[in-house]
Amino acid sequence: MSGAAWAALSGVGFGLFQALNAKAVRNLDSIYVSTLLQLLVAAAILAVAAAATEDIATLADTSAWGVIAFALAGMIHFFLGWTTLNLSQARIGAARTSPLLSTTPVFGLLFGVSLASQVPGPPAAAGIALTIGGAYLVADPGGGERAALRDSIFALVTACAWSLSAIFTIEGLEELDSPLLGVTVGMLAAALAYAAPLAFSRRAFRPSAEPWDALTLKLAAGVVVALATWGRWVALDDVEVAAVLALNLLSVPVVLVLAPLISGRHVEVVTMKIWSGALLVMLGSLLLIVSD
Repeated sequence: MSGAAWAALSGVGFGLFQALNAKAVRNLDSIYVSTLLQLLVAAAILAVAAAATEDIATLADTSAWGVIAFALAGMIHFFLGWTTLNLSQARIGAARTSPLLSTTPVFGLLFGVSLASQVPGPPAAAGIALTIGGAYLVADPGGGERAALRDSIFALVTACAWSLSAIFTIEGLEELDSPLLGVTVGMLAAALAYAAPLAFSRRAFRPSAEPWDALTLKLAAGVVVALATWGRWVALDDVEVAAVLALNLLSVPVVLVLAPLISGRHVEVVTMKIWSGALLVMLGSLLLIVSD
């Protein structure tokens, strides 16, 4: 299967994950326990995949900085990014969260400008304008109210974290030419860091409703996101980063279609305004990707 096909499947898979995860998050009492379950399932799957397909011994030949860079990328992308993703879905739902996650290229460009002191050209500037405009439409609750940034801040923090983690991922790949091993190291670091404080927490785990259904959904979401993450890294080994990022935008329409079906249309309300905002965000992100 081609790298482009892997990237497309990864985008669709990540969209399915978000739709499943949103319902599971609402039915679990603790966002943090929910995130830990997600990390543990994904870490287990990636560890098995890495052990079966990669030479684990190459880690011994990798510099300490290479391993640390992957661990930092995992802490930022998974520990921080997945926590704020779950917080966002619990607060505003998957349908409004997903388009906001597509603002990741904007943060990537901003980090690039700050590190390389490069001024974006006209296509990139147009992409930023479209993305910000689309994000505003998605974030705006409507009804004549002003857009409440606090309701969308967690999704934007997630997008920012995913952009920042890429810097450390690139650093790690310069030391170890194995994306799967790198993402596994990062996932394991995040899972261990998450498990440590929760293991000593006195707060009991109390699902708020339909506990077995919630746990089943959460485990299914963990499996899907692990496979989607794996597919993304396989794609990055075969095609350009821009193509992978573009095809990963397929997650947005998948979420907008599936989230209301899984959680109910009364819970995940998808309006024409959200569709319009999502399309603007996707178009702006594509312009940023192409102009990179």
